[in-house]
Amino acid sequence: MKTKYEGIEIINEKEFFATRILNAPREIVWKVWTEPEHIAKWWGPSGFTNTVEIMDVKPGGKWKFNMHGPDGVDYPNIINYIEVKKPELLVYNHGDEENPAFFHVTVRFEDLENKTKLVWNSVFNSAEQLKKVIDEHNALEGLKQNIDKLEKYLENL
Repeated sequence: MKTKYEGIEIINEKEFFATRILNAPREIVWKVWTEPEHIAKWWGPSGFTNTVEIMDVKPGGKWKFNMHGPDGVDYPNIINYIEVKKPELLVYNHGDEENPAFFHVTVRFEDLENKTKLVWNSVFNSAEQLKKVIDEHNALEGLKQNIDKLEKYLENL
């Protein structure tokens, strides 16, 4: 099912994915996605900033961070890495302390010479869970903004 967001599609009741061609080589995209000094500067929807506590990008590793919302609220996050294949693949569970496997994510970085095709797939535990994050947290718009921020960050490197 197409959404109003170009490059983002709901593919079933528990899953959506996003694709975008980024104007940067895959190695650079990988670097800004896996190094705390970079990802803290672009991750999250518009208006959010981040504090990275831990970032250990390897199978069994963890990325623990706080997203600071424009409303002054902090949103703690935990990512537990399952599979890491530099510079092409990240597979992880994303959640928080109370629910560390809130949803499952696969991110592929496909080499297109001096560009990168980003394929970002998120699978939720239930249809209700996906509906809630879309309805209550505007997740699809947030994902679009997140990728927009990544794109802008890459332009300014």
